[in-house]
Amino acid sequence: MRLPRRWMLLVVLAWLAVVPTLALAVPTYARQTQLPCAACHVGAFGPELTAFGRQFKLMGYSMKVGDGKQVPLSAMLVESFTHTRKAQTDIPATGFGRNDNAELQQASVFLAGRLSEHMGVFAQATYSQNGGLLGWDNMDVRYARMFSRGNHTGIWGISVNNNPTVSDVFNTAPAWMYPYLSADLAPGAPAQPMLFGGLGGQSIGASAYVQLDGAWYLEAGGYRSLSPSFLRHVNAGYDGRLSGIAPYARAAYTWQLPNGDLSIGGFLLSMRRGLVGANPVGDAVALTGPSDRFRDVGVDSSYQYTKGDHSVSVDALYVREQQRLDATYADGGADHLHNSLQAFNLKGSYWYRDTYGVTLASFADNGSNDVTLYGNNGSPDTRGESVEFNYNPFGQSASWRQPWANVRLGLQYTYFTRFSGLVHNIDGAGRSASANNTLYFYVWLAI
Repeated sequence: MRLPRRWMLLVVLAWLAVVPTLALAVPTYARQTQLPCAACHVGAFGPELTAFGRQFKLMGYSMKVGDGKQVPLSAMLVESFTHTRKAQTDIPATGFGRNDNAELQQASVFLAGRLSEHMGVFAQATYSQNGGLLGWDNMDVRYARMFSRGNHTGIWGISVNNNPTVSDVFNTAPAWMYPYLSADLAPGAPAQPMLFGGLGGQSIGASAYVQLDGAWYLEAGGYRSLSPSFLRHVNAGYDGRLSGIAPYARAAYTWQLPNGDLSIGGFLLSMRRGLVGANPVGDAVALTGPSDRFRDVGVDSSYQYTKGDHSVSVDALYVREQQRLDATYADGGADHLHNSLQAFNLKGSYWYRDTYGVTLASFADNGSNDVTLYGNNGSPDTRGESVEFNYNPFGQSASWRQPWANVRLGLQYTYFTRFSGLVHNIDGAGRSASANNTLYFYVWLAI
């Protein structure tokens, strides 16, 4: 039996307040530090972090100016409109039409702020009209300290979070990468590697990290499944139980450049997971049957340049996933025991005076052909580009009611050059890839 929404909200807020195992950048941090949002965010609006914003996160969200008490709560609302070039064959979700859908896409509350001199929190609960449920979202709690040894200085810390890459400070990480908002009522890629949110909200993990001399960043940790009963209470999905601990590792190196920086790094995630429903009673029971194995290896790079009123950022990520589908293949859910997936994302943004922005992006998802696993012609190959225009009316540090008034307007157009491996007749009924081209408009508010 599900709790009414108003009671679910109270339960989630109370849980976030008393459980210190939760941590990215919301207006409450600006009020805590008495700095404008532009200090931490490219375009003065999250989640893309500046160099200073990365350091604030690495230090556990604990930086504070003044002695005043700040309530560590923020809220966010996203209202959106989605139009596809041709109406979809079926409705995208219950309660919506086949095209031209307006939606309360997100309404979130955040517990975000300093808990002690060396500890801080970011925790999010989100309601979406698509599904009509309030549930937990990304969370991260951190403990961090500075250190020095000889000629070297650095930061070390520990993060407890519920999604691999949530702990990351670079916007190449799947949890924080572009697009920061996108249409959830339009067709998307049929499949992506597990690093792209495959464990998001369904697991709990801890990682230790260190930044040395502002250049090297190293992080290592592991994740385990949360019980299905707990996930039901917080309205999270359940795609099967992990077998043991799923290790996660991250490394990056940053060069400081005139008016900016350049970073190059990599990711590793390895996991084994049983099928949905294999152990419905929860974590106390070990997997007894076969499990699917996934190993994701990724490389990434990011560049930021800021001078005067102008800001430029470029991010790139490539991830390759090797799969051994012992459970899915044995259950008849795949044609092949061994499969692979690849994902490539590239984006470049330009901002003027933290007020006017334009972003160009390209994406390509590809992998092994498997008709039973992916349907249609059996290919996950989906490619396209997007362009987005943004306007932040209160983006400058001296803007009205900064940092309380935070508004972003976005107009995004995504077009597909290939969908599910095909350009034409992608569904057997004459629909082309370009029929899924999507116009997406949103109003994003944060206080």
